[in-house]
Amino acid sequence: MTSTDAAELAASPEAIAAHLAASRYLADDSLATAIFLAIRLGKPLLLEGAPGVGKTEAAKAVAELLGRELVRLQCYEGIDAGHALYEWNYQRQLLAIRHAGEHEIDIYDDRFLIARPLLQVLRAPVERVLLVDEIDRSDHEFEALLLEFLSDFQISIPERGTIRAATQPIVILTSNRTRELAEALRRRCVYHWIGYPDALREAEIIMLRSGDVAEATARAVANAVQEIRARPLAKPPGIAEAVEWANAATILEKGGSPWPEAFRRAIGVLIKDEEDLSAIAPELDRIVEEALA
Repeated sequence: MTSTDAAELAASPEAIAAHLAASRYLADDSLATAIFLAIRLGKPLLLEGAPGVGKTEAAKAVAELLGRELVRLQCYEGIDAGHALYEWNYQRQLLAIRHAGEHEIDIYDDRFLIARPLLQVLRAPVERVLLVDEIDRSDHEFEALLLEFLSDFQISIPERGTIRAATQPIVILTSNRTRELAEALRRRCVYHWIGYPDALREAEIIMLRSGDVAEATARAVANAVQEIRARPLAKPPGIAEAVEWANAATILEKGGSPWPEAFRRAIGVLIKDEEDLSAIAPELDRIVEEALA
């Protein structure tokens, strides 16, 4: 897809929403507007929400929408510059020094530089979509590393100087809000909170993303999941789990299990915590029967 095509696709929030739907991602008006503004303003997009609401899938859908390669940086506790920006291949440097003998050698040449996701995006000859996934799992020190990148799309390598983006990437950050992010990071972003969808929209998502699920089944799953999420669970099921539950129950039903039993037998693809299963078990039959009614 050319940049002209991308500009046409991002002509309005409505165009964004329509093309995301064609990529099997349903975005409401507020999310489509946030994506539109991030693209047009050239600012990072920060998506926050509970696990499983579709933040990462939104980034994948935007990359598909724009026809750009997605570069994903998965954050975790202890992530540092060596995992996110770059590092030097010390073993290769030492070998080069040994073989060089009396000849001079630049040990900070490109061939010794290992590019991690952020540097890969900066050096890419064509535009990329960068996903910084679950930024809240990292620490404040790592956030500070990102600030130069997010402000000017550049990084500084002491041995090489400043490397600027060949083409400005679209950057999407996601957070499950396990901790508060720094204000300096938030100020650089277009912000959007993604909540769980209502039953009607979740049924539409299930129909869009499932393999062979009837509309009535999708509605029943959406209604049941809405009630299950309202319970004080340690790990409330996300949208992906709802889709899996609908698919699994459909497979069991086609194999001979009647509908209420098919849903109960497939509960392990929806609830994935022992204590949550124990808490929901006494009311599962009622929840399923009411959802199917």
